[in-house]
Amino acid sequence: MNIEEVKEWLRFADDDLYSAKILNDAVRKPHEIICYHCAQAVEKYLKGYLISRDIIPEKSHNLLFLNRICTEKDNDFCNIQSSCDFLNQFATAIRYPHKYDITENDVDFSIKAAEKVKNSKPITELINNYE
Repeated sequence: MNIEEVKEWLRFADDDLYSAKILNDAVRKPHEIICYHCAQAVEKYLKGYLISRDIIPEKSHNLLFLNRICTEKDNDFCNIQSSCDFLNQFATAIRYPHKYDITENDVDFSIKAAEKVKNSKPITELINNYE
């Protein structure tokens, strides 16, 4: 396992979550972009975990797929499945111009879902091990 690579995934995940929070505090809130950054953060937390377990994740943005692989290593990932399920809708299609009916509640829930993943036991342990 490459410790620096794991740290980099975690740093990028934190940066995505931080960016979502900053954008959420802006006067004009780009709902789609905020939700996208939350999904990106979760993807990177999950991939960082997998890499820390010497698993090279497929090039996938599917949070349910990634979470399922993580769950095979640690059953505690079952606790964040609903967060991954909700954020999965923002993982890819939202990056392109279309009409999406994303509400302020969706934005708030996206941030909370990403924080739930970050604060989950396996991710918290990973972060604490690589600080």
